[in-house]
Amino acid sequence: MKRILIFIFAMSIFNSCTTEEIVEVRESNFLFEAPAFEIENVSFNPSANFDNDYRVREFYGFEVLPTDVTLVYILWETLDNGTEIWRQVPQTVIFNDGNDLVYNFDFTQTYVDFFLEGSDLDNLDPIWTQNQTYRVVIIPSNNVGRVDFSSLENVMELYGITEFEKR
Repeated sequence: MKRILIFIFAMSIFNSCTTEEIVEVRESNFLFEAPAFEIENVSFNPSANFDNDYRVREFYGFEVLPTDVTLVYILWETLDNGTEIWRQVPQTVIFNDGNDLVYNFDFTQTYVDFFLEGSDLDNLDPIWTQNQTYRVVIIPSNNVGRVDFSSLENVMELYGITEFEKR
């Protein structure tokens, strides 16, 4: 009888918490690790390694679980006062002549690929293809869809990220 009462008591405690509350408690205690790094001076040039694709590959250098998700942000602009503006990738630019450029990425368990797509990549001004800076954050998949990841500042706050390892 005691075992049944203990079981009923335990179940009532677990049922009184919603999934969101449990996730929120875990997140606030940073039980979920979110590795992050920054890669500077990314330059896109046609590469024979990738079928003349404008692609750059960066290996993580740490374990990424099959269920983890990679978020990528590009340094879009630096204001006169030094404030950095970060945008979540993919990002699209439409030029006055009607051509377009898309900054995009793919990821696996071992690496992230940054790449360009567009209608006239061979004639882009170097400001669009050279010395780009990216920030990468790996998050547990159980948080996908629960949080707005479009803001790098929100992601940093949520996961307690205070700095990015420079590469």
